[in-house]
Amino acid sequence: MDAGFLATLKDRLAWLGTRQTVLARNVANANTPGFKPEDLVPFNPHSLDLAVPGSNAKGQSSSPPVFQTKSIGGTVSLEDEMAKLGEVQLDYQLASTLYVKSLGLIKIAIGRK
Repeated sequence: MDAGFLATLKDRLAWLGTRQTVLARNVANANTPGFKPEDLVPFNPHSLDLAVPGSNAKGQSSSPPVFQTKSIGGTVSLEDEMAKLGEVQLDYQLASTLYVKSLGLIKIAIGRK
């Protein structure tokens, strides 16, 4: 099992959590005059290489990664935001299941249950 795979899954989970926060803020401000909805820049694990604030010499993060947001303009469409939140939930479930299963395989490989 590649440690990079686990690191990518961990970063993906952080990205999904941040995206959920951004989308929830859009929903909460749907009726706020002048509010411009945002979304995150699509997840790209290669853009996280050593670009994480608080990285130590080995490139391991001592603080969570910071993801860029982008304005999606216009007004908030509650239907679109709720669909995106549903997508985030499914993606988070998949990534967390993969992460837990991968850790289980590593434990088996080193002789622990």
